[in-house]
Amino acid sequence: MLYERTFTMESFKNKVFQATSFVRSKIGQDPHVGLLMGTGLGQSVSNMNKATSIDYREIPNFPISTAPTHRGALLFGNMQGRAVLAMQGRFHYYEGYSMRDISLPVRVMQLLGIKTLIVSNASGGINPLLNTGDIMVIADHINLTGGNPLIGPNVDDWGPRFPDMTQVYDSRLMALAEETALQEGIRVQRGVYAGLPGPSLETRAEIRFLRTIGADAVGLSTIPEVIAAAHGGMDILGLSVITNMNLPDDPQPCRVDDIIATAEGAAPRVQAIIEGVIARLPKPPG
Repeated sequence: MLYERTFTMESFKNKVFQATSFVRSKIGQDPHVGLLMGTGLGQSVSNMNKATSIDYREIPNFPISTAPTHRGALLFGNMQGRAVLAMQGRFHYYEGYSMRDISLPVRVMQLLGIKTLIVSNASGGINPLLNTGDIMVIADHINLTGGNPLIGPNVDDWGPRFPDMTQVYDSRLMALAEETALQEGIRVQRGVYAGLPGPSLETRAEIRFLRTIGADAVGLSTIPEVIAAAHGGMDILGLSVITNMNLPDDPQPCRVDDIIATAEGAAPRVQAIIEGVIARLPKPPG
C-alpha cells in the first residue's frame, strides 16, 4: 500500500510538472499574482491587458470545468502593472475530482513563482447581518468538505508536512481590500467561510449548526485550493460574494440562476477590489 501511495504522488508530481512546463511555454514570462475566479465572476478579469488565453483542455493533465459559468480558460496578461495569471473557472469536489486534482492549478501557479493568490467565490450568507450582493472578505475558513489535498505523502519541496493554518488569509491583503473598497464606495464585511462538499445545498438544521460554530457564509469550493496555497507559502486574499441568504427561520428556495445573476452583478465590484489590491502591492523586482 505504501508503494502504491508513493507511486500515486510521483504520478501527481509529474502531472504538475508537465502542466507547468506547457503553461510556461505559452506565457513566456513569470507571473506575479494568481487569480482564481468563482461562479459568475469570470468577468472580474475583463480589464486584463494583452491577455493570452489558454483553454483548460489544451493544458496537459488539467481538470475540466463542468460547473455553470465556469468558462475553463487560463488568462495571462497585465493588470495594474503586474503580470497576472487568472483562472476563469475552478473545479469542485462534487464534480468528482479528488482534492489533489482540485489543487493541481495552484501547484502550477506555485511552480511558476506566484507568491500572491486572490480567490473569489459565490456563497450563501448565514449571518443575518449580511445581505444578498454583499462582498465578504474571508478572514478565516472552516473545512467541512471531508477531505484535504495534503493527505498522502508530503512533497517537501512544495511545503511542510504540517503547515500552520492559524493565519491562512493574509492580514495585509485584507487591509488593502478594505482600503480599496472604502475608496471605491463598495460595501465589504469580514467573515468566516465554511466549505462543504456539495452538490446538495444546506438543510435548515445544517445552517443552524454552521452559525453555531462561527460561520458567516457557506459554499462548495475554495477550501482545497487555499489549503494547497497555504502549504506552498502563498499570501492569500479571499473574496466571497453573498449570492443568497440562508436563514433557517425564513427559508427561501435557492435557484441557481438567481445565484449566478447576483454573482455576475457583483463582478464589477469584485474586479475593482482586485485591481485596487494589485495596484497597492509592492513593485516586483526588475
